[in-house]
Amino acid sequence: MDKYLLWFLFSLLAAVMLPADFVLAETPAKRLFGKERLPAKLQPQVHGFYTKGCLSGAVAIPIDGPNWQAMRLSRNRRWGHPDLIRIIEELSYKGKSDGWYGLMVGDISQPRGGPMLTGHRSHQVGLDADIWFNPMPEKRLSFKEREEISAVSVLKKGSVYVDDSKWTRSHTMLLYHAASFPEVERVLVHPGVKKKLCDTVKGNRKWLNKIRPTWGHHYHFHVRIGCPKGSPGCKRQKSTGTNTGCNDGSLDWWFNVEFGPKKKPAKPSAKKTKPRKQLRLTDLPQSCQLVLSAEAENLDEATFKIQEAAFTAPNIKLPKFSAANAFTSRPIEASAGRLQDNALIPVPTKRPSP
Repeated sequence: MDKYLLWFLFSLLAAVMLPADFVLAETPAKRLFGKERLPAKLQPQVHGFYTKGCLSGAVAIPIDGPNWQAMRLSRNRRWGHPDLIRIIEELSYKGKSDGWYGLMVGDISQPRGGPMLTGHRSHQVGLDADIWFNPMPEKRLSFKEREEISAVSVLKKGSVYVDDSKWTRSHTMLLYHAASFPEVERVLVHPGVKKKLCDTVKGNRKWLNKIRPTWGHHYHFHVRIGCPKGSPGCKRQKSTGTNTGCNDGSLDWWFNVEFGPKKKPAKPSAKKTKPRKQLRLTDLPQSCQLVLSAEAENLDEATFKIQEAAFTAPNIKLPKFSAANAFTSRPIEASAGRLQDNALIPVPTKRPSP
């Protein structure tokens, strides 16, 4: 018998004979959580940290609300802790009062949280939400349009600075309102956006403390709330303190060092980049095993109830969910992984904490 065929048959037999618990433990957690279509029918609780955890009792933001539209529906990432979904709804009203027609809501979390099949390292516990820098269009988008329309960068072409022809007072006020919620601990933006705010905001500037510069985030901004009540297993992130981050030199580092001219190394580095470790179920809080195995909640019961009962959402028929959709769904920006048309976003080996 061919030795390769023999090896294959032996491997197949070994896999069949392995205990189910072992197979579950060795399967990447993103595979286990990524295939779940509905949330766990448990009390809303956050388990673990933003980059290593899960979520029970999640609710889905409705596909359409009076002042928002959810995007990239095939990903099934419109789930979050009820506190976060409520804040998104309230932000949509506050933004509209300052000229922002409505929110285009990007990724929040998977139905049971956990590591995602593609993309984010965070967004695992239902406390993170991405909001596009595009204001919502007047028309209600079709499923296909929500899959294909690109978010719009607010930077100048080929630059790390904000394009004044794209930036409006409404952009500033939307970020102000997002940072003004007591539950919100961070609003992550591109350093160019942070600099724009530092250079232009007058009067009350305390809220700028919550606006944190990080890589990417020029097509959208990222809202993060703190650990909610009733979640003793939630791990908190370090406080941002009280400094606005405009005059302490931290913002200068981005433009002088990170985005500044790079010296050519004397010798090509012989070091090989290690692939990022894939989280297993055993790497997550033990309670995540219960979340994963719990009975599923009904979709209607698990959908957030909006304030305006009279609002009628358009009828959008969703295709049958498949975990494979996360691999085929378009990124939110036209040039995935790029700062602009041809300038790669640098990814340093040591990332400062936003």
